[in-house]
Amino acid sequence: MIRSSLQRGFAASIISAAFVIGSGAALAQPATKAKPTPAKTAPAKTTPAKGTAAAKPAAQKPAASAAPASGPGGATLLASFGDWGVYIANTGKSKICYALSQPKERLPKNLNRDPAYMFVSIRPAENVKNEVAFVLGYGAKDTAKAEATIGAANYVLLTQGANAWLKNPAEEGQAIATMGKGQAVLVKGQSARGNQLSDRYSLSGFGQALDRARKECP
Repeated sequence: MIRSSLQRGFAASIISAAFVIGSGAALAQPATKAKPTPAKTAPAKTTPAKGTAAAKPAAQKPAASAAPASGPGGATLLASFGDWGVYIANTGKSKICYALSQPKERLPKNLNRDPAYMFVSIRPAENVKNEVAFVLGYGAKDTAKAEATIGAANYVLLTQGANAWLKNPAEEGQAIATMGKGQAVLVKGQSARGNQLSDRYSLSGFGQALDRARKECP
């Protein structure tokens, strides 16, 4: 299915709203239950000296229940697999499911940038099943080349501000199949300031995360 730039821009705005650029928030992890604290042996009783009151033990507050796991902006984290998380966002009556990750390495290291994300979204209301997209974490130069490399395969990216997609949507199925067999995705681009930048994403857990996202948005 060939999607218009308007459809793609709308999808990116939804993800950007759920994961606020510049928040510095890392990929959320599922809440874990606290390990029970072993009971301590009660100290031996002592008789207080005459004329002094025995000290009362401090009241113990009940442990707070764990908060539900969620991502920045309120997107709900369902599960984590390796370096990928499975999220759900609701926009009105529409439901969006996506597998998402953050880069493991960003070069050059001395340049400060906003958080970056790579995700594969499934939007049943729009009949979209495998859209590969990126939040770059910087404004891309309009005329500069941007690409994603997965193993020996290179995919030209279409950039719009801080967002990017595969320029040819017909390549998304092939790219996802390659990601399922690969180890990393290297995204290269040029910022509006002229800096050459790259982000490396791990593909550990990608296949499992995408399978779960597909089950949530059949």
